Amino acid sequence: MTKYTLGVDYGTDSVRTVLVDTSDGTEIASSVFYYPRWKEGKYCLPAKNLFRQHPLDYIEGLEKTIKDIVANAPSGVAENIVAISVDTTGSTPVAVDKTGTPLSLLHGFAENPNAMFVLWKDHTATAEADEINIVARTWGGVDYTKFEGGIYSSEWFWAKVLHVIRHDEEVRDAAFSWVEHCDWIPALITGTTDPLTMKRSRCAAGHKAMWHKDFGGLPPEEFFVKIDPLLAGFRNRLFAETYTCDVSIGKLTSEWAKRLGLNDNVVVGAGAFDAHLGAIGGEIKPYYLSKVMGTSTCDMIIAPMEEVGDKLVHGICGQVDGSIVPGMLGLEAGQSAFGDIYAWFKNLLMWPVESLLAESTLVDESTRERLIEEISGKIIPKLTAEAEKVPIGESGVLALDWMNGRRTPDANQVLKGAILGLNLGSDAPRIFRALIESTAFGAKKIVDRFISEGIPIEGIIALGGVAKKSPFIMQVVADVINKPILVARSEQACALGSAMAAAVAGGVYTDVLEAQKHMGGGYETEYHPIPENVQKYKALYEDYSRYGEVIEKEIMKAV
Repeated sequence: MTKYTLGVDYGTDSVRTVLVDTSDGTEIASSVFYYPRWKEGKYCLPAKNLFRQHPLDYIEGLEKTIKDIVANAPSGVAENIVAISVDTTGSTPVAVDKTGTPLSLLHGFAENPNAMFVLWKDHTATAEADEINIVARTWGGVDYTKFEGGIYSSEWFWAKVLHVIRHDEEVRDAAFSWVEHCDWIPALITGTTDPLTMKRSRCAAGHKAMWHKDFGGLPPEEFFVKIDPLLAGFRNRLFAETYTCDVSIGKLTSEWAKRLGLNDNVVVGAGAFDAHLGAIGGEIKPYYLSKVMGTSTCDMIIAPMEEVGDKLVHGICGQVDGSIVPGMLGLEAGQSAFGDIYAWFKNLLMWPVESLLAESTLVDESTRERLIEEISGKIIPKLTAEAEKVPIGESGVLALDWMNGRRTPDANQVLKGAILGLNLGSDAPRIFRALIESTAFGAKKIVDRFISEGIPIEGIIALGGVAKKSPFIMQVVADVINKPILVARSEQACALGSAMAAAVAGGVYTDVLEAQKHMGGGYETEYHPIPENVQKYKALYEDYSRYGEVIEKEIMKAV
């Protein structure tokens, strides 16, 4: 009898769930839920890089998408769903009480952003990240950032925890422990939310919380107290063991089985980060750089443990045994903003449209809304078409892709973006092209770092919204990096990767590689570098690197 799994993918704006046939990876049904509170802009201050999400958005999305799928699945399918796995953004931690309940679900904290999940792109903890780096290098013991690329980021677990407990005494006093989003959802639906026994993700703990088996788990208490005495005691209320995505953490509780319309024999797999399971869904293989290209990018490589040995790659987002594919070393890098940069430029251009149409007396409200929707939907395609006509290097405009700081190489979330070389002929398509090229240059910096640190890159696999929707951007990236790029066929690679992991956790397959073999969708497109463009971009890349060094020095002087 055919068996099915559910892959639940919690992204920045929405949760997507897919129902997959484990025999061949066919997507039987899918459902998407956009977070209503997030969509309204609640609990966020973009100008201060503060981004929080309410757990009710997550719970409502889980129920809605799975119930939709169960209701619309062919007859007999729902009864044969054997497992479910979840991926989420990260690091996205939340303060919880002794029962593992997020504080924002408790009386008195429902509207407190500090009691909510601190989203991956929240950069309010830059000062705390700096302090962690200083202590790690000077405290006289092991540098506990060495498996994190040697630089701790404000996007990661401990910096966010420290920032919140420093700035909110009520949350500090009420917080028994802290939990990653990818750990909380599986714990919730299996009834295993006790923070002291909750099964924690190897992926999240290793890449974002300085967990490593060589340390016997997390760094010692004395290290955290050296950073700030407010961290005293948290280590003992967290975890020592971690679990890879192929492990079952339990089965649905009767309550959650009923809420979701499933049976209570459904196995729940250990959670992981979206990009990492996306790499699995995109059929990552050793020494192929898997690029999840969406609002930001996550760039991942897997390699046999025995081949990498004791090699440490500086300036990346960590290297962890089993964090992507169990049994192999997972290495992570990425850009803090990619598609977000294009969205920023679109919003910049839309501001006068929305503002002036709101004041116009020439059109009625219904027409005004339709006009705004039409223009908003056409801006990026029109900019792309016109930018593609601009010869490489013709405009003289050059941009730096640090609009949301820099994740890799060498994390520095204090950095800001820049647009250089503007003149009175610098129109929107030319600026847009420069922004696209800047994201490609940022991608090349990551490739160059891996290669310079002794990690070969034999190919590139791309997945995510940008990879699927923009041939122009993908060709620019291929030309700049000077490597072919395969684009995964799956429309929902992260959710598919979760469904693959669920198939292993549920006992359908023995390991992730076997699940990939049966459930993978292959590739739909391959972009090849155009030699003429490669040569032209070499000079622009040198300018990008040179100006970047100058601007970084000036920004850091002012900090």
